[in-house]
Amino acid sequence: DFLPRGSGIVTRRPLILQLIFSKTEYAEFLHCKSKKFTDFDEVRQEIEAETDRVTGTNKGISPVPINLRVYSPHVLNLTLIDLPGITKVPVGDQPPDIEYQIKDMILQFISRESSLILAVTPANMDLANSDALKLAKEVDPQGLRTIGVITKLDLMDEGTDARDVLENKLLPLRRGYIGVVNRSQKDIEGKKDIRAALAAERKFFLSHPAYRHMADRMGTPHLQKTLNQMVQQFGVDFEKRIEGSGDQVDTLELSGGARINRIFHERFPFELVKMEFDEKDLRREISYAIKNIHGVRTGLFTPDLAFEAIVKKQVVKLKEPCLKCVDLVIQELINTVRQCTSKLSSYPRLREETERIVTTYIREREGRTKDQILLLIDIEQSYINTNHEDFIGFANAQQRSTQLNKKRAIPNQVIRRGWLTINNISLMKGGSKEYWFVLTAESLSWYKDEEEKEKKYMLPLDNLKIRDVEKGFMSNKHVFAIFNTEQRNVYKDLRQIELACDSQEDVDSWKASFLRAGVYPEKDQAENEDGAQENTFSMDPQLERQVETIRNLVDSYVAIINKSIRDLMPKTIMHLMINNTKAFIHHELLAYLYSSADQSSLMEESADQAQRRDDMLRMYHALKEALNIIGDISTSTVSTPVPPPVDDTWLQSASSHSPTPQRRPVSSIHPPGRPPAVRGPTPGPPLIPVPVGAAASFSAPPIPSRPGPQSVFANNDLFPAPPQIPSRPVRIPPGIPPGVPSRRPPAAPSRPTIIRPAEPSLLD
Repeated sequence: DFLPRGSGIVTRRPLILQLIFSKTEYAEFLHCKSKKFTDFDEVRQEIEAETDRVTGTNKGISPVPINLRVYSPHVLNLTLIDLPGITKVPVGDQPPDIEYQIKDMILQFISRESSLILAVTPANMDLANSDALKLAKEVDPQGLRTIGVITKLDLMDEGTDARDVLENKLLPLRRGYIGVVNRSQKDIEGKKDIRAALAAERKFFLSHPAYRHMADRMGTPHLQKTLNQMVQQFGVDFEKRIEGSGDQVDTLELSGGARINRIFHERFPFELVKMEFDEKDLRREISYAIKNIHGVRTGLFTPDLAFEAIVKKQVVKLKEPCLKCVDLVIQELINTVRQCTSKLSSYPRLREETERIVTTYIREREGRTKDQILLLIDIEQSYINTNHEDFIGFANAQQRSTQLNKKRAIPNQVIRRGWLTINNISLMKGGSKEYWFVLTAESLSWYKDEEEKEKKYMLPLDNLKIRDVEKGFMSNKHVFAIFNTEQRNVYKDLRQIELACDSQEDVDSWKASFLRAGVYPEKDQAENEDGAQENTFSMDPQLERQVETIRNLVDSYVAIINKSIRDLMPKTIMHLMINNTKAFIHHELLAYLYSSADQSSLMEESADQAQRRDDMLRMYHALKEALNIIGDISTSTVSTPVPPPVDDTWLQSASSHSPTPQRRPVSSIHPPGRPPAVRGPTPGPPLIPVPVGAAASFSAPPIPSRPGPQSVFANNDLFPAPPQIPSRPVRIPPGIPPGVPSRRPPAAPSRPTIIRPAEPSLLD
């Protein structure tokens, strides 16, 4: 809306327009940088006024650019340069060589290898006569940086279209052509809204029969996406992972900003407490400082120089946990960069170069951040402010008990819930088991599950401390232990309970939660060494009171410094490292990529991507050929006469004259279909003919023999007995006792013995 429009030459000075994504919307000019324009009608008027100020009001031109920045939530991070249109006939105050001056001005900008050229050509003009494409080809002969933009598609003569041009068939470009439908002068004068113009443009492409199949690749929004390269998407992904986003939420593990937040508020406070909580060493150092300050004299008053010396020594110890915090944040930033570049896997050279440039920048910011943090610690060490409102002072320190240094949280406040495994229960008592733990300011309880209905045990936090436990040889879990400083059993017969987590990060997080509840880690020092060193100095009552006073003063002041450092550390890291890295990715990464290597090599595809594309092309051509074959098949219906019925009367007559099947007589002749063996005579007894009368008088069925291959008998008996029929056991009637002879019917007349040879087997 804010760019000047009109007839004739309107753009008479190059306009460098920087679009910057921001939550608020306003504009700034370089020539009046202190003023923010929120009314974009004023922006248009300022462009026109600034143009006239240099070129006059009578169509003059100038190569001096106008620099304009537009901040808006509706734009992409992009820099556009609006150049004058090519004029061949001078008008007004334009010089005679106006055509050559404009060409030189255009070539000055489009000759840069880091620029994309938008060659704008109206659709109702012959593409071969396009001056924009001609100039683009002079500086970009291969068409690697040129995008063709076809305008006025809605003004073409009826019956004509620019389909061949938009399909990149007429004059092919590497990046193709994009068609747009802009507002007409009438629409501009009628104040037609940009959103309404975009909707009308979308409707035009969807409804036009020549463009509807490519509607998703046409229009101003697609042109914006084409100009926003993959690098800008990388910046958006990086910022979302750091700042958090509602889309693509990882539900499996913490990542990006959530892990950095854990470092700021759990890991770093834990490192501070580990550093400061060494009671015996601190008291020993205080006593040495008091004695050395008094020298040969016995002091009657507590020296404040001992307090300053101990405080400065404690402040110096802050450097190690602070630098460790920076290292942890840097590692998370590098991991986030690698996760965001995974979308560039199709272009391995671009992905590698992007990771290298951003990681190098992070390492540069690391040095500045650490220097600033060390400076903060030196500032704290340079002046001990005993007038701080939170400092207890000498009077209160003498009355304060050493037990007050444990600042407990609000009673009954739930600090953390989660699953932990009790790792040191013997197998006889059930072995290791996972429970649902609830940590409050006063106790540690564990339940059967997260419903918290069946409580297993509640452990008060009094006199508890934490110690590290080495991971078992056969276990992949990370373990820490809780024990009682008074050598009492913590749980049943256990002096300590070992709690196991899946990762070291979970262990550190639980330790930080216990610190909030007042459960501190065990100091790492042997008892015998403590005893030996304690005997080197005498703790008389007066010295003991002085040590106690300074101890309380040091504890109060160090707590003030820790509170300040815990507040300043996240702010310093965010300002000097994280926010600067986000700004670098958005505004400078693209320039570094262009200057680091050949752009064509950066856009080389991976072998896998090229193979997938080739496979897809082969599938496309195969399917296209299949569709052509299917299209050649005629789908018209052809009718054919039904064949005459089959004459099957001969089957019925044949079945009526067929002989009645009779039972096959028992004979030695081979059945039909089973030819006799041709290997020669089979050894066996000779066949005896069966008398007809005997066969007729014999009413019992013949005993079947099991066919099988002939074999040589072991006893050389050529007339073996027929196979025995298994007989059923004799059943004696119940009325006849055993041993009583029964009446038998008269014996039947003797029958001739029939010897049947075994039937030949299939092996014969």
